[in-house]
Amino acid sequence: MGNWASTAIRKIEADFNRSSDTHLIPLQIPALPQIQLYFKDESTHPTGSLKHRLARSLFLYGLCNGWIRYNTTIIEASSGSTAVSEAYFARLLGLPFIAVMPRGTSAEKIRSIEFYGGRCHLVDDPATIYEESRRLAQELNGHYMDQFTYAERATDWRGNNNIADTIFKQMELEPNPAPEWIVCGAGTGGTSATFGRYTRYQKLSTQICVVDPENSVFYDSYYSGNADCRCEGGSGVEGIGRPRVEPSFIPTVIDKVIRVPNVASYAAIHFLEEVMGRKCGGSTGTNLFGVCELVSDMVRNGRHGSVVTLICDDGNRYLNSYYNAQWLEDNGHQIAPWLERYRRFFFEGRW
Repeated sequence: MGNWASTAIRKIEADFNRSSDTHLIPLQIPALPQIQLYFKDESTHPTGSLKHRLARSLFLYGLCNGWIRYNTTIIEASSGSTAVSEAYFARLLGLPFIAVMPRGTSAEKIRSIEFYGGRCHLVDDPATIYEESRRLAQELNGHYMDQFTYAERATDWRGNNNIADTIFKQMELEPNPAPEWIVCGAGTGGTSATFGRYTRYQKLSTQICVVDPENSVFYDSYYSGNADCRCEGGSGVEGIGRPRVEPSFIPTVIDKVIRVPNVASYAAIHFLEEVMGRKCGGSTGTNLFGVCELVSDMVRNGRHGSVVTLICDDGNRYLNSYYNAQWLEDNGHQIAPWLERYRRFFFEGRW
């Protein structure tokens, strides 16, 4: 390995060494004291999302494979958060960065990518981001990171401070240290693969649930067994839901998939602002819906215990969409009935 690559890896490792782990935040469900709910707050990473971990792993993977060299242009297909984090690491290494994204990506995410020195290449059809990224990489003699293929293999799922490892360490002194469920969305599928593999490797009974928004293929693919499912357009929840089954999605390590209406995701983050005093991104709302479904099943079956999910990113990235009353109205999303449903569940125990 050359001196530049060795120095680049050292810079990334030093950045990690300067960072502390993210918090695990308990949220009481007043009507259900027998259930403990926790949110792993991934919004506190330097680039504000869960994807900071993935971007670090992808850069190390590319460097150690010899794919990233001095002055290599980095290209990524991303709906936003991965690109923000990769732009951060590209700037750290002094590398050019281009994000290929759907035109509808939030303006806040585009500004964040540009803040870190990245360039945004917008496409009209979300399904074309893969081929367009490959084309640019070939044209510029760059490296297409391809998070959707490499997410599940770039992360060390056996331990080494991955997200599953840190959650279980943080849960050690809680009343029920081994969660009944861990709930997460799927974009690449890498996070659910890490959780599923880790729990099996550690011989834990914890089950993994993936929540899937509208207009995404993971739910249909999981229950049909068809890995060639396709749909048109985006999911409506940035960062999760895909028009095709990504190579990093490993269904055999997942125990359940729940489909979530988009309006339920949007209402959930408004509810979380009421009970947590903070804004969370849309995919966190999707997670909360899944939590409510699973906890409802646990209560119905006389089970108690803990459930862990994620705050994937900060809601301030979505002030012009999910938190904008006019945007919700213009897009036909009536969140009031769903808000009442979440309140009823938390304060009366009725889902």
